[in-house]
This record gives sequence, structure tokens and C-alpha cells, in this order.
Amino acid sequence: MNDLRGSLLKLMGGKNYHPMDASELARALGIQSSERRALRVLLSKLEAKGRISIGAKRRYKLRNREQVILVGVVRFQQNGNGWFYPTQTDEKNVATGFDMKKFDRIFVDIRDLAVALDGDMVTLRVTRVGVPRWKKIANEKRDEKPRRQHRGKGKHKKQVPEPKSTDLKEEAAGRVLKVIERTSKSVIGFYREEDAYCYVQPEERALPPMIELIEPTSAEPGQIVAVEIVHWAHRNEDPVGKVVRVIGHPSDPGVDIISVIHKHKLRTEFPDDVQKEAEAVNEVIPEEELARREDWRDKPVVTVDPADAKDHDDAVYVEELDDGWRLAVHIADVSHYVRPGTALDSEAQQRGNSTYLVDRVLPMLPEKLSNNVCSLRPGVERLTKCAVMEFDRSGERRKAYFCDAVIKSPAKFAYEEAQVFIKEGGGGSLGDNIRTAWGLAEVLRKRRFRLGALDLEFPEVKVVLDDETKLATEVVKLDYDESHQMIEEFMLAANEAVAVALKGKRKNAVYRVHEEPDPDRLNEFGEMASIMGFASGDLSNPKHIQELLRAVKGHTLEQSIKLGLLKSLKRAAYSVEPLGHYGLAKMDYCHFTSPIRRYADLVVHRALQGLLVNPPAKPAQVPKLNKLEEVAQHISDTERNSAEAENATKRMKMMEYLHRLGQGDGEQQTFEALVSDVRRMGLFVEITDMQVKGLVKKEHLPRGKWVFEAGVHAFRDMASDRSYQLGQSVTVKIHKVDLDKQLVDFIIC
Repeated sequence: MNDLRGSLLKLMGGKNYHPMDASELARALGIQSSERRALRVLLSKLEAKGRISIGAKRRYKLRNREQVILVGVVRFQQNGNGWFYPTQTDEKNVATGFDMKKFDRIFVDIRDLAVALDGDMVTLRVTRVGVPRWKKIANEKRDEKPRRQHRGKGKHKKQVPEPKSTDLKEEAAGRVLKVIERTSKSVIGFYREEDAYCYVQPEERALPPMIELIEPTSAEPGQIVAVEIVHWAHRNEDPVGKVVRVIGHPSDPGVDIISVIHKHKLRTEFPDDVQKEAEAVNEVIPEEELARREDWRDKPVVTVDPADAKDHDDAVYVEELDDGWRLAVHIADVSHYVRPGTALDSEAQQRGNSTYLVDRVLPMLPEKLSNNVCSLRPGVERLTKCAVMEFDRSGERRKAYFCDAVIKSPAKFAYEEAQVFIKEGGGGSLGDNIRTAWGLAEVLRKRRFRLGALDLEFPEVKVVLDDETKLATEVVKLDYDESHQMIEEFMLAANEAVAVALKGKRKNAVYRVHEEPDPDRLNEFGEMASIMGFASGDLSNPKHIQELLRAVKGHTLEQSIKLGLLKSLKRAAYSVEPLGHYGLAKMDYCHFTSPIRRYADLVVHRALQGLLVNPPAKPAQVPKLNKLEEVAQHISDTERNSAEAENATKRMKMMEYLHRLGQGDGEQQTFEALVSDVRRMGLFVEITDMQVKGLVKKEHLPRGKWVFEAGVHAFRDMASDRSYQLGQSVTVKIHKVDLDKQLVDFIIC
């Protein structure tokens, strides 16, 4: 194959070469018929790698990778490097022929970021496509010197299978050429004074260590400020800027969260025209509107949400039939109040979604809509979009229809209340309804996993803050019990039914897609699972993934295995193409159930209006396909940005909580942790009950002669039989918490 590859590239790189198809190439290379399949395979691989391109009439030519220039957004990593996300819908990007599905993000070294800021729209030149050199070297060393590692202590030892040498995952890297558009000129940093010199030290490690100031500021040394970059010509020069806002001292209540809001450029206030439109919304529902809708006001349609929820998107009702169930999922009819082309709609689209930070919510819609007019509160009439579905005793959906409806919910329940009804009984007739609903949900859940859905549920952890100081006081682990599972199953069922209907009628809409994973990433995950002692089988077969997840159920390593699998999968996103959802094992899927907090759902509601049994007189218009593609890309980006901000505030408060524990007097608290990764610098561990990760540095391992064994992800003590390896349980205590860098070091007890 290598000889064929060399001959092919030499031919295509010749001065007199003109594009040829596969047959012409075979003749030019003198390839026999029996070898032509190998040529086709080679052409396919080279095209996937971006080495060659296919032109008219499937003729091939070399692609100069130095000339693959893409447009997209650059996002900074915590270590200072960046990821470039190419704009999938950009026509020039598509015209390059570069595989943006396979390389949906491109690595950018800190030295190649030019003068980009986090979130900027830039042009990037692809400089490398292939396996990174350090990975090749690591793989070669591993294959040359295989080692065997044992798990356990004493006489009971379990031999761990040797990792297999597999094809390593290809990655792409690039260099930023030009900033096309700054999403925001301001960055967050610390104001510093040294003698008469004043500057700002940015938080972002990807930026130079200081920003010169061109004018005085009222900030005090050590305060966090927002500084606007007014000039930055070259990466080797310090940027020049001016302080546009003094946020406050790091120790001031709420300042840490405000800095995250600024860093992620989240919108906190609604413009005046948006507020005016919201205030003008009539809370009284006209009689003619009520008359045209299905009337569910006499049905016990209830909401089940977190106890502190203020916006209630969904309400449900289940009726048992002789041969199955009827499920009605009522969703707040935001599309009735937020019309295309209004200021409300434009602002909702810009935000893309609500953002749930650790101490506050930044809603997609103004409070009058999100917490009042659209929220399905009990005891008041509310307009809904309703999916009515019938299921047989096996959980298969027999039929469905969709309608505009009106409800008057008799009650709202917290998850904890619904859980009591399910497990212990009580609650009168409403309690009976909840138990009937769980009967259906349990059948749907078992059917979903039987059909191939992956069980990747994680217990949620909540950081509790003091109301006044905003300091972290407690970390609470939330149960994912039957009441949560019930609502999840009903939302999944409604989302799928709507997607099937929209796809069947070929309606322009936004679908929720989760594409099949890259085989190389799955192989890497399978290798990790093997090292932990679990047979992974052929992970290209979803049934084998399910078998692995069943095998780790209830095991101390369950969360580590699930996290490893999650990292190997692609990120779910929005698309105008109904590409299906790999993790849920659904051919058709969209987001329909949360239009108060997700713009995608609002688009789906509008797309569905023409399919209702009682459509409005003037159904809302959905954008044309090219515009809708831009919307899908944008809300995928805002979702990612919000998730990063949410995780940042949660980790910030978690570090604050650990720091307080580490500063306590007397005996320090210990934690049970799992080794989640092993590097030369030490052990990365995770306290699973708190979902927090940290590092045990090599020098903080117990006394011994520790040697790093890369092939089996372990440290071994050459002076004894002790070892620490991937997946092992350890007891740790806090050594040091760096609040600025949001890092925690542990030591093994």
C-alpha cells in the first residue's frame, strides 16, 4: 500500500499531471484489475485526510493543504491553546472540500492564535491533518515495550489485558490568519500598578501577560476589570486598551460570577424595545382564541419540576386504556406570544437559550413571559402546544396528533413529591394519576434501552450558596429517581413524535442531531475500559456499548467508564437535516418541549403549526433553508457557550468550597476518589460524589520509588508491589486549592 501511495502521489504531483478518474489513474500506474480495489480504498483515505480532492466527473487532484482556508470561531482553552470551529454552512468553507464533519474542530497552538480573542470570527489556514507526532511516538514505544500490570493487593491479583495497538485518531491543526469580526473587544483581567506603570493582567492565558492602558482608571490594584482592546497589531506586542468597567475585588460577593458573565459575553439586560413588547403582552386570553383550541381545562394536567423552578415549560396527563395508554404532553405555547420579526424574537434568537449559572438564571425571554404568561402555573388558564400520543402495552407508539390547546392545571409537583406518590402511594386522585403515568414511563424506558439507547445518565451535583455572601456552603448530590425518569421519557416521546411528523411532511425545521462517533475515539475508549478490567468488545456495534454499560452498572468505576464514553462521542447539535440521534437510538428527533428556554423549540413550534388539527388562521413563517442553517449553527454555538459558562461558575464555587474545607482547623476531611487519568506529572483523580477533578502530583504520592508506565496508565513503586492505575479507588485529602487557576491538588492518605 505504501508503494502504491508513493507512486500515486508522485504521479499526481508531476508537472504534466491533469485530473484523472480512478480508471485513468489505474491505467497510468499500470495497476492490474485485481489491485484496483486497493487503489479505490487509497483514494478514499487520501480524500478523507484532505490530501487530495475530487473535482468534476470524479477526477482527482492533489490539494495544497496550505491553501485550505476556513472561516469560523476560535475558542480559548484553559491552558492557553485554542479550538477553531469551522462554520459548517459557509459556502467558501464547503467549496474547499475539507471534511468539516470529521474535523469539526481544529487545534490552534497558543503561538498560532495571532491577535484573536476568545469567541472571535477568524480565517484559519489548515497546517496539518494527520496523527500528531507525539501520539505516534507514544504508540511506537508502547508496542516496543509491552508491560503487564496487576490490579488488587496481596494474593488476589487480576491480570489486565495488554492494550491493542490501533490506528491512532487523526487530528487537524491550523494557524489564525485574520480576525474578521470581534464578538467583543473587552476581556477580563486584574488591574495592576507597579511604581507609576499601570496595566491589566488578563485572565486568559492565551493573551500576553499585560495590557497597556492608554488612559487613567478609577480601579484599585487587584480589582477585576473589563478592558477594551483598542489596538493590537502583532502577537509579540502587548495589546493596548482602556478599562470600560470596574467589576470589583475578587472577594466581593458576586464578582466572580459577573466576571464569568463578561468573559462569555452573556446578555444580562433586555433592550428597551424588547421589554416594551413583553410588557404589552395581554395576559387575558381572548374568547375567540379559547374557542378554537382543544379544551383540556377539566383534565388533571400537572407539572413536575424542581422545587425551586419558576418557569414551567411542560405539563403531562396519562390515561390508561384497555390495551395501552394515552399520553398528552402540553408545552407552553410561546409561539402564540413571540412572533417572527419582533424585537422579542430577535433577542431570543441572539441569546439562543437561557443560561443557568450557579447563582442566577439569564433567561432567553423577559420575566413576564418566562415566569408568568407562558409558564404553566397551576390554577390559571394557559395556552399550550399539545402532542397527544397512544401507546400499546409494549410501549410502541400507535398514533399521534398535535393541537393548540388550553389547560388549567390543578397542581404543580416537585420531583420529591411525585417520587413519594410513586414509591409510597397517597396523593388522592392526583397521586393515582402520577402512578399511572409512571406505569407508562417505565415501559417506555425499558423499550428505549432495548432498542439501543445508551444509559449515560449522571447524578447531578448542586453547589448551595449563602444568600448574602454568595459563598459556597454545601455540595448536594441530587438523585435521578423515578420521578425524573418519568418526565424525561415523556419529553423524549413527544420530541420524537414531532420530529417524525415534521420529517414526514418535509417541513423546514431544526432537528436535534447526534452523529455516530468516530471509530478511532471509540477504540481509544475501549482501550481505557480494557485497562480498567472490562471487556469492551466491538464498540462500533452499539449493542456492545450497551453490554459494557450494563457490566459497569453499580460498580465503583461506573461514572469513570460513562465519562470516558461520553468524551469519545460527538457533541449533540442542531441541524436542518434530520440525521438522527445516536445516543438515544432514534432515527428522528427534535427539541419541542422547552420553548421558554430554547430557541430551537420555538422554531419547531412554528414549523408544527401547519400540521395541527386546529391550525391558527395565520401560521407563523419558518425561515428558508439557508437562513435556518445559520440559525441552527448559531444556537449550537450559544448552547456550547452557555454550557461552558455554567460549568465555569459551578467549578468556581466548588473550588471555593474545597478551599474553605482545606483551610479548616484540625483533622482534614478525606474523600473517596477514582483515578481518572495517569500522566507523567501524576494521577488525575475525581471525587465522584462531588464530580470534581484534581491532581495528585508525583511528588505527593506515598514514599517510594515511583515509575510511570504509560502503556498501562499506571505508576508502580519499584521498591514494593504497590501501584496506582487508571480506575483505581483512592482516599485523598486536599493539599492546595488555586482559586485563580481553578485547580486543586490532592494528596493520597
